[in-house]
Amino acid sequence: MSTLHFGSALLPSGWADDVQIVVTDGIITRVAAGTAPGPHDERHALAIPGMASLHSHAFQRGMAGLTETRGTVADTFWTWRETMYRFALNMTPEDIEAVATLLYVEMLEQGFTRVGEFHYLHHDRDGSPYANPAEMTTRIARAAEISGIALTLLPSFYAHGSFGGTAPHDGQRRFICSVDQFAELMVAARAAVRALPGANVGVAPHSLRAVTPDELAAIVPLADGGPVHIHAAEQTREVDECIAWCGHRPVEWLLDHAPIDRHWCLIHATHMTAAETTALAKSDAVAGLCPVTEASLGDGIFPAREFAAAGGRFGIGTDSNVLIGVADELRQLEYGQRLKHRERNVLSGGPGVSTGRALFDAALAGGAQALAQTVAGFQSGARADIVTLDTAHPSLAGRSRDAVLDGWMFAAGAGAIAGVWAGGNKVVEGGRHRLRQRARDAFGAAVRRLVA
Repeated sequence: MSTLHFGSALLPSGWADDVQIVVTDGIITRVAAGTAPGPHDERHALAIPGMASLHSHAFQRGMAGLTETRGTVADTFWTWRETMYRFALNMTPEDIEAVATLLYVEMLEQGFTRVGEFHYLHHDRDGSPYANPAEMTTRIARAAEISGIALTLLPSFYAHGSFGGTAPHDGQRRFICSVDQFAELMVAARAAVRALPGANVGVAPHSLRAVTPDELAAIVPLADGGPVHIHAAEQTREVDECIAWCGHRPVEWLLDHAPIDRHWCLIHATHMTAAETTALAKSDAVAGLCPVTEASLGDGIFPAREFAAAGGRFGIGTDSNVLIGVADELRQLEYGQRLKHRERNVLSGGPGVSTGRALFDAALAGGAQALAQTVAGFQSGARADIVTLDTAHPSLAGRSRDAVLDGWMFAAGAGAIAGVWAGGNKVVEGGRHRLRQRARDAFGAAVRRLVA
């Protein structure tokens, strides 16, 4: 058991002063506001709950920054994807573990304490299954264990190259499974994470491009009540091809033909009509927004103001992992809306409301729902995932409560996070993960080989 004391902390009921949190076996067992610190309490100025990155492709961290030279044709998601395939085809299981470990270390340093790993790099480099069908999944689990981040593993089912069950192309060979193979993979994946504290498993039918309706119906029950994540309507070409296939847009088709409910998370959902936006908001599903990646790939801007006005729920993900940070994702989400609507503080929710606080609260709740965390934040029964901010940072100095969140999100840049506890273990101190250098060394060795 350990006891922490914070001058102020963001509780589910709002900010409170003099908050004592008792942690037992990685779980919060007591939260008491208005309590003087005990003689053995570890004391800090200000604490907020750790955030979930609800959508990550860990292996793509290794290629961050390698696609910023213009090609001979217009660069889009589709040209970027070809580079991604080439990179993925060369990675060994050891490479995956090294890249994912550094990524998860960086996530923790930037305030993410749980990751939803949308994992589709399953097979050997020639496309043949490993002797252990969960070889790659086991490497992801090992990276989570080493770093300390909580893992929601989302094995991805990927069977086709485009809508209508077309054959996959050779660059996708490491992703491809039959329904039977995927069912075996799910069993092995659950075994791989069984010993990880706080870990859970869902399923991720990759997209309507990669999964037929019959396959989708077969895959969803394998979640066994856990989360179901799917990419949808990320690019306009995807929407056009979906209409050509079935006469409906991707989000429209899913809402009409799949059992969408609070267990589902639609990743991106960037290109929706007003009717789709309202219907998705009313479905209780979460929109999994990845603003930095969506900007990096030129995908477009999610209709966040309209979605929020209709009661929609959203969380944030780091997706391609080109840049890692809770503040970065939330700032990009708001700034995209400012550019689109030519207004400021678009997502604050109303007059006098802090935009940073509104964004943080919404993403915290949406991320917890999308990754099946029934108890989250600073309350009894929740995993002890705690982030402290450096109130002496120039952009936080002299501020309190919501103003600290605004300063962190919109002004601080790097260096505002002081400490992070993941499952009650202090893994980040003074802004540095305890394994930062070890993780960087292993990552560097792997990537130098991959880019040679």
